[in-house]
Amino acid sequence: MTAPSEATEGTHPVDQLRPMHRLIPFAIQHVLVMVATPISSVFLIATALDLSEDTTSAILSAVFVFSGLGSILQSVGVWKVGVRLPFVMLPGGAATILFITIGQGTDVETAVGAVLLTGVFYILAVTLFVKLLKFFPPLVIGIMVIVIGVNLVQVTGKLIVGEADSEGFGDPQNLLLGLITIAITVLSFRFLRGMFGKLSIAIGLVGGTIVGAFMGATDFSAQAAGPLLAAPSLFPFGAPKFDLIAAIPMLLWALASMAEATGQTIINGEIVDKKVDPSKDVPKLIRADGIVTIVGGLFGTPAMVTSGENVGIVRASGVRSRFVTAFAGILLIIIGVSPLARILNGIPSAVVGGTAVVVFAIIAVLGVQMLARVDFNQTGNLITATVGLAAGLLPVLIPGMYTQLSPNAASLLGSGVAMAAFVSVLLNLLFHHTGRRNRHPKSRTPIDDPSELDQRAGDYRI
Repeated sequence: MTAPSEATEGTHPVDQLRPMHRLIPFAIQHVLVMVATPISSVFLIATALDLSEDTTSAILSAVFVFSGLGSILQSVGVWKVGVRLPFVMLPGGAATILFITIGQGTDVETAVGAVLLTGVFYILAVTLFVKLLKFFPPLVIGIMVIVIGVNLVQVTGKLIVGEADSEGFGDPQNLLLGLITIAITVLSFRFLRGMFGKLSIAIGLVGGTIVGAFMGATDFSAQAAGPLLAAPSLFPFGAPKFDLIAAIPMLLWALASMAEATGQTIINGEIVDKKVDPSKDVPKLIRADGIVTIVGGLFGTPAMVTSGENVGIVRASGVRSRFVTAFAGILLIIIGVSPLARILNGIPSAVVGGTAVVVFAIIAVLGVQMLARVDFNQTGNLITATVGLAAGLLPVLIPGMYTQLSPNAASLLGSGVAMAAFVSVLLNLLFHHTGRRNRHPKSRTPIDDPSELDQRAGDYRI
């Protein structure tokens, strides 16, 4: 069966099935940009918990397979599960750290149990969470999206410069390779047209990898050793153990993850120009996260979350079809059962970081665009944005600032997105839902000219 050569008239671009010769390259672009996350997550878990080579291989396979299944579920949707927007699913970065922390503090079986409890919590808590969405206006969402973007830039920037306490921190070769990757990406956006212009992110990554090979920064042949086929293994760590107390940090993180999912759903809807109803669409996304987290946890994965990593790619490429990310999910499954995961691990981290920094900075800019609609002549809006951004950015810019507090408090307060959401919602309630409302000092003049109406309407579009 061949895909239609052109979009069906009257069909929204999100729901259009592109021709295969155009769909595949864009799907590969999504995979190339996000492939470092599952690999690095498994590497961290294997190193921290001292896993055997066979167990590590099984976990790596499971993470890719369930990332693929989750991406398909979110993109295609089944009944009230899956948001039907171009999204990919990945192991959560914070969730990976919490998995390791619980595993080291108790045992890995208890960490697996915490993942399963988190998946169930997602599904049960979403009904209550959706009742709170009316307190997430564009002002709050814009603040959250900026913090999401800055947080992702901070995390992926370390792929270029390394960790501050590492021996290779600030290695000039890595800095140069990251800058070259960014330069190739920017030049591709500037000078390439048509389909190649939309593939600028992938071209930057491939170009940076080629340069890295000449600089001796990678050797794919070293990644080829290993089994030809891999497959997830049910209960690779043995039967899970359920300890509600040990799982509390991960459950608190799940609340922050739901808030982040709200911002990602709304901003993705804006990017693809499709109306999103948060009260209906956000629960679909969270239910899918919960289901994949539960099933993936049975095969040893950390908690899985729908990622904002690909949102910047959608904006940069202008390709809005959800079938692109659905096909990316198929590619992730193929990678999970083949040696491709090991081979892709040969892409220099500085190249992945250079590409990711561009993609994630786009997310922050989209948050700025959302705030551009807000009337900051209103004192309440100004103070809400100011204090909300400060609360969200502080733990991002100063990691570990809450380490002297209890582990549960540090986990919640240390999430920039959670703090941005919590503080912004409280301030929005204070200024706009209690006592005398904070109104604009000057009312707008009546609209006599229809063209002015069109102009004002245009101010509310990205």
